[in-house]
Amino acid sequence: MNNLWSGRFSKELDSDVNDFNSSLRFDSRMYAQDITGSIAHARMLAATGIISPEDGEAIVAGLEGILADLQSGALVLDPAGEDIHMCVEQLLTQRIGDAGKRLHTARSRNDQVALDLRMYLREALGAVDAQLKELIAAICEKASANLETVMPGYTHLQRAQPTTYAHAIMAYAEMFLRDRSRLSDCLARMDVMPLGSGAMGGTTYPIDRSMTARALGFAAISQNSIDGVSDRDFVIEACSGLSIIMMHLSRFSEEIILWCSSEFGFLELDDAYSTGSSIMPQKKNPDIAELVRGKTGRVYGSLMGILTVMKGLPLAYNKDMQEDKEGLFDALDTVSQCLHVFTPMLKSLGVRRDRMLRAAQQGFINATDCADFLTKKGVPFRDAYTASGKLVRYCISCGKTLDELSLEEYRAVHPGFDEGVYAAIDLLTCVSGRSLPGGPAPDTVAARIRAVEDQLH
Repeated sequence: MNNLWSGRFSKELDSDVNDFNSSLRFDSRMYAQDITGSIAHARMLAATGIISPEDGEAIVAGLEGILADLQSGALVLDPAGEDIHMCVEQLLTQRIGDAGKRLHTARSRNDQVALDLRMYLREALGAVDAQLKELIAAICEKASANLETVMPGYTHLQRAQPTTYAHAIMAYAEMFLRDRSRLSDCLARMDVMPLGSGAMGGTTYPIDRSMTARALGFAAISQNSIDGVSDRDFVIEACSGLSIIMMHLSRFSEEIILWCSSEFGFLELDDAYSTGSSIMPQKKNPDIAELVRGKTGRVYGSLMGILTVMKGLPLAYNKDMQEDKEGLFDALDTVSQCLHVFTPMLKSLGVRRDRMLRAAQQGFINATDCADFLTKKGVPFRDAYTASGKLVRYCISCGKTLDELSLEEYRAVHPGFDEGVYAAIDLLTCVSGRSLPGGPAPDTVAARIRAVEDQLH
């Protein structure tokens, strides 16, 4: 395949150099965006009189035919092609003749690829957002069924205070809601059309950039032709947002891995989302969650890759920027794949309420409530804290829990205790008493679930 830029050169490009230089193997996935952008550009060229209406119609018809053939599989791109932009233009010229050679009037591959990438990201991030929405809905559904499922809450991976399974997993719903807002912010900032920037200095043709932007659904046009082609901050921002999604998925996966272990036993993996061992017949491994956790580093790598590519580039376009796509595409694919398997895995998890409750009872996680009982009677908090700590130490020495102590044992530590302490340290009472906004009380969590579901709708 002859390169369309070869007029300046007396030799053909070395085949190894062509392979090294080519981006078709990965940018071919943007063929629909490239053709859509070219159709809008051709219509604008015809509307402004830069090309004739007849040539404009021929170009649009030719591009629509190429798009239909690529989508149906009737047309396969030549793997020797340099990139998707050159391949489409060459195919167009082969099909409609000289009119196809007018398509590239008043544009460069520099602003063309900047356009294609923004259009592709717009669709791809929208798809990831839809997957996040599905995951949040699944969390809400699971939480609604476990509003009174008491479990220990942890700090430092030590049992800390009583909470519910609903409250614990709704923490991740909040994280994923913020992830959606980050994607939305990224999409808003990249909703700027760079076409018309040319190679870096714009064009002398009287193009109508706003017409093209409207046709392609962009809110605005870029205001500096150098900036329009020389930055990939929108790619960096997308990779950052994707990395944060994976960080949240990885933390959730870590919880699931721990909670499914024999040591915790809070959750039961569905057979469809776990694997066995080749040598140990008793094993039931959380491979899906572990893979999600592992693939997080892969997405982080894509972010660090594009940050490193861009950190020292002079204005405007440099070939280094061809490295903006493979990492981004891999990050998008990885996040999408992880969300695709994580959501149904979460839905299928069995909740072992008895194990959660027993762990809560054995962890002295109502010790703060025991201290609060005295504080509400006028005992200074530090004195109440000390008394509760002594009770915990005593329980450990005799193998009891706080709710198993007699009133005499309570009063031996502090005379302010009375029969009301047993209701105060009841685990569900402890949870229900934390009814302030954001707290774990069942009614509070239920209200937040409804608010999140309303937001999703």
